[in-house]
Amino acid sequence: MANAIVNTKEMVWVLDPSKPFAGPVKDGGIIVARVSPGCWGAMITPDYPSGHEVTRPIEVEGAEVGDAIIIKVRRINVLSLATTSGTDVPQEGHYVGDPFVAKKCPSCGTVNPETYVEGIGEDAIRCKKCKAPIHPFLYGNTYTILMDDEREVAVTVPPEVAKEIACDAAHFSALPPESRQYSANIMARGDLPGLIAPLRPMVGNLGTCPAVAMPSSHNAGDFGSFLVGAPHEYALTEEQLNMRTDGHMDINEVVEGSVVITPVKVKGGGVYVGDVHAMMGDGEIAGHTTDVTAEVVLEVKVIKGLSLEGPIVLPRACDLPAIVSKRSERVLYKAKQIASLYGFELESEALPIMIVGTGKNLNEACDNGLERMSSLTGLSLPEIKNRCTITGQVEIGRLPGVVQVSMLVPRQILEKLNLWDVVSSQYKDWFCD
Repeated sequence: MANAIVNTKEMVWVLDPSKPFAGPVKDGGIIVARVSPGCWGAMITPDYPSGHEVTRPIEVEGAEVGDAIIIKVRRINVLSLATTSGTDVPQEGHYVGDPFVAKKCPSCGTVNPETYVEGIGEDAIRCKKCKAPIHPFLYGNTYTILMDDEREVAVTVPPEVAKEIACDAAHFSALPPESRQYSANIMARGDLPGLIAPLRPMVGNLGTCPAVAMPSSHNAGDFGSFLVGAPHEYALTEEQLNMRTDGHMDINEVVEGSVVITPVKVKGGGVYVGDVHAMMGDGEIAGHTTDVTAEVVLEVKVIKGLSLEGPIVLPRACDLPAIVSKRSERVLYKAKQIASLYGFELESEALPIMIVGTGKNLNEACDNGLERMSSLTGLSLPEIKNRCTITGQVEIGRLPGVVQVSMLVPRQILEKLNLWDVVSSQYKDWFCD
C-alpha cells in the first residue's frame, strides 16, 4: 500500500534498477529523508564504489516509463556542525581506472577493501587486510568549516581547531547511524582559516533511478563518461550511459522552494536524494564543496506522458537570471506600444524553464542542453539558440560538464506538454493584470 509520507534513512552507493525500491509513496505524497554528506566522506571510504552515499530509491505510485515526476523541495535542514573539503587529484596506485569507484589498497592490491580508522589525518584510513594507509586522492588546499548553532553562518578554522574537530569527527558531521562512510573531518586540515560563508543549503544529487546500475555519483554525463569502457565491474557502454537520469546536477538553484522535474526511466521512478551542500558557487570550481548531513523534505507528483531525456529545474523566482525574469509593467507597456504601432501580436505569455544538459565537457553539456530543449519544445535547434540568446542563457552547474539552459517558453507549448500548471504555479505572480 502506498503511503502519504515515506521516511527514509537507508543509504546506498549504487543506483540499481534491479534492486527493490523503498516505499511506495503516493502520487502527491511526501518523502522525508535523512541524508549523509556527499563527496569527501564517500571518497575517502575505500569500500564505497561511489563518490556519493544517497537514499535508496523510492517508488512513486503510478509512475511509468515515459512519465515524469515533479519533485518540490519543501525543506533542507542542515544537521552537520562542521565539514571538511577542498581540492584534490587522483593518487596513482590507489585505484583501478576510477578513484571514486574502484579504490585499491596500494600494498595488497585489494579493490574496495574493508578498512578501519587509526588516529586522524590523511593516513588514518587503513586496509584491514594489510594495515596499509589508503587514500585514492592527494589532497591540495583543504579546509574545515564550522557552522553556528542556527546553521546561518560558517567560518573556516585554523589547523589547531581542525584537529580538535577531527578527534570527534563523526559528531561534528552528524553522521546518521545508517551511514557507513568515514567523516571527512578526520583529515584535520585547516589550510584556509578565517573565511566567512553564509549558509545557502542546496541539493547536489536529486532525481530518479537510471535504467542501468551505476554509482550514484556518476549519474550524469560528465562523471558517467568515466564508466564507459572502464576496467571495473561498473563499466558501461555509450548506449548504456544514455540510460542515466542526470540526478547528479550540482545546480545551486536547487534550494528550498525550487522544483525539479525528473524523467521516469524505470517503473516507479525511484526518487532518491543526497549530496547536500551548505553552500556552493556556480561551477563548483574546486571540484567539491561543503558536504553536510541534512534532513530533506520532498513532495512528489507524477506527470503522465511527459517523456524527458533529463531534468528540468524551476528555481525560485528570486533566483532566476535577470534575462528570464518577470517583465516589468513599464517593459510590457513599451513592448505593446511598438507592436501596436506596427500592427503585430506579442508573445506575451511565456514562462521560464531550465533544462539540464550534461556531457564530458562544458561544450558537450551545452549542446546536450540545447538539443534537449529543442526536443522538448518541438522548436528547431537554430530557433532555440536564438531564444536562449535574447530571452535566456546558459549557466555552469558544475565543472567539467553540467549546465542549465534557461529560456522563456510560450504558453501554448507548455500547455501542450502539460507543464503550464506546474510552471505557472511556481511563478504565480508572474503576469500583470
